[in-house]
Amino acid sequence: MKNILVTGGAGYVGAVLVPKLLKAGYNVKVIDLYLYGDDVLVPHPGLKEIKGDIRDVKLLEKEIPGTDAIIHLACISNDPSYELNPNLSKTINYDAFLPLVAIAKKNKVRRFIFASSSSVYGVKGTADVTEDMELEPLTDYSKYKALCEEHLLKEQTDDFTVLILRPATVCGYSPRLRLDLTVNILTNHAINNNRIRVFGGEQKRPNIHIEDVAQLYVQALVYPKEKIAGKIFNAGYENHTVRQIADLVKENVGRPGIVIAVEPTDDNRSYHISSEKIKKELGFVPKHTIAEAVQDLKKAFEAGKVPEPMTNNRYYNIKTMQAVNLQ
Repeated sequence: MKNILVTGGAGYVGAVLVPKLLKAGYNVKVIDLYLYGDDVLVPHPGLKEIKGDIRDVKLLEKEIPGTDAIIHLACISNDPSYELNPNLSKTINYDAFLPLVAIAKKNKVRRFIFASSSSVYGVKGTADVTEDMELEPLTDYSKYKALCEEHLLKEQTDDFTVLILRPATVCGYSPRLRLDLTVNILTNHAINNNRIRVFGGEQKRPNIHIEDVAQLYVQALVYPKEKIAGKIFNAGYENHTVRQIADLVKENVGRPGIVIAVEPTDDNRSYHISSEKIKKELGFVPKHTIAEAVQDLKKAFEAGKVPEPMTNNRYYNIKTMQAVNLQ
């Protein structure tokens, strides 16, 4: 496989993934709305960037032919952004998914890799949430992720290999940085406010370093078909409480005087997933840690790579969605 289409390739994960794919020798085509800036990806002879909407069936019919594999990242990607315009979010996260899969299959795309989410499980009482457990999505965002999974699995054939990955919350620096994710939020506030606000604190939040999740998508292109066809894998090794994450952030920012302020909350949702299956069946284990994600973010702040971190809309999905008024 040489020709890879990445939907949402200029997003938070895509901005780290696409350079890895190019470095590995793939020809990469990106379809993205570029809501967070046109300067995310560095021009490359093997890269074709298309500013377009995955809901545009004619665009898909034009660009998918000749594609060997699709890595589908594009979506309205967090609950507040989703709830801002539920109908719009449904058209992007679910309605557009059905023709995307159909056109891919019709054009003999050999491999379809879907970025789902560990949020599809909802809240479980067990310490280790495994892939065979019942899905109990709590929000429309996770509900439509689950429905996309269900649809995609039905399309699996010998000639159309489908793989579903359920990553934990991603953390760390990206050229298209998000500062509305747990580790990134706490690091931003530790560095720029000298104060970390923790709401509750005992809720568990699984995380995975952005370098690891991006590398997993690269690996997904080369895993033998029989190991991944029609399968689902969790990916999120570090299950820490929010308070533990705050302590990690404080330690790795390493600045005196950082205050951790714990405040009460009504949101006691706690997520903890097992990644034993992906370790056992694919041999995938992370090479990076939450501590490294904090250190990488610190270096980026210190190098001036994150201007106006508290006020610039591009770091916050909900603020960008409100500003662009996408229809």
